[in-house]
Amino acid sequence: MEAFEPAAVSAIIGFVGGLVLGLAARIGRFCTLSAIEDAVFVADYRRLRMWGLAIAVAITGVAGLQAAGLFAPEHSFYLNAPPSLLATIFGGLIFGFGMALVGTCGFGALARMGGGDLRGFIIVLTLAVSAAMAMHGATAIARAMIFQPSSAGVAIENASLSYGLAAIVGVQPWAVAGAVGIALAAYLLRDRAFRATPRYWFWGAASGLAVVFAWASTEHLAAETLGATSVESFTFVGPVADTLLYVMTMSGSQINFGVGAVAGVLVGSAIGALSKGEFRWEACDDPRELRRQLLGAFLMGTGGVLSLGCTIGQGLSAASLLAVSAPIALLSMFAGAWIGLQYLVQGSLTGPLRAILRDALSATPK
Repeated sequence: MEAFEPAAVSAIIGFVGGLVLGLAARIGRFCTLSAIEDAVFVADYRRLRMWGLAIAVAITGVAGLQAAGLFAPEHSFYLNAPPSLLATIFGGLIFGFGMALVGTCGFGALARMGGGDLRGFIIVLTLAVSAAMAMHGATAIARAMIFQPSSAGVAIENASLSYGLAAIVGVQPWAVAGAVGIALAAYLLRDRAFRATPRYWFWGAASGLAVVFAWASTEHLAAETLGATSVESFTFVGPVADTLLYVMTMSGSQINFGVGAVAGVLVGSAIGALSKGEFRWEACDDPRELRRQLLGAFLMGTGGVLSLGCTIGQGLSAASLLAVSAPIALLSMFAGAWIGLQYLVQGSLTGPLRAILRDALSATPK
């Protein structure tokens, strides 16, 4: 039957995990930009800790899978695709800046859309088109010219921190990853305010487990189908473009994990919004806001392709493998978001750039 073909099973796996992530976004308020805003403007770090706990759970879970022989991290493209440092940094910066302009990331836009926010629909549509352009269209030409990929693949031990550290210490990579994940979780849970907010740590842990579920399930499916499907986890840039293409040409394209994940987030966020009585139709207040949403979404779609993932793709999926690209992309996204938030507050880029220069000079030894 069609429903049991490998591609359909992969999509079902994506849907189930996406459903959890959609619920986490609406019920648990799992959102990258909101976590940054809380930390920058009101010094509330609980949602940053929530994000960190999701990473810690994902790292620990992947380490457990690897120890049990149920998952091989080297099967993921995060460890096999040759990363470009410049593309990762630049892509992360413009993704983060775009995230600030629209008020959320691609994943968050899907969650908004599921709650009836038509701005989320505009963001998702624009992000999908710009991502497709960066992968296969007009901006892909500039991407290929400016950010030339390396001529050879990157060795696994150089693409993953766990493999590199394991070679130095003389232990198995999963042991290093497990120690890092447990230590990070312990540190985050030390905070009394965070522990006193069960919604945050519960949905943070659930989001991390969704990533682990995706790795384990797609690994098993790929083995059962002799590589007919990919080993993958969640990201919401390229898959959003794939979903738009699938919806437009359903008879001429194939469903996949990413399409299922996008659908899962939409359904999960809709269920979460309805359960909390928060489902309502909303739209942009004026053309100025719409312009900002369009520009931000375009930057996110382009930047997400350059950095090989979004805040979920690099921030959770790649981070769960301790991929070298994850901290580089995340720090770049956070920096871009900080600059974008300061720009929105001050009305120009000169203010935040002066602040960065001032802080850098003050940190320089006299």
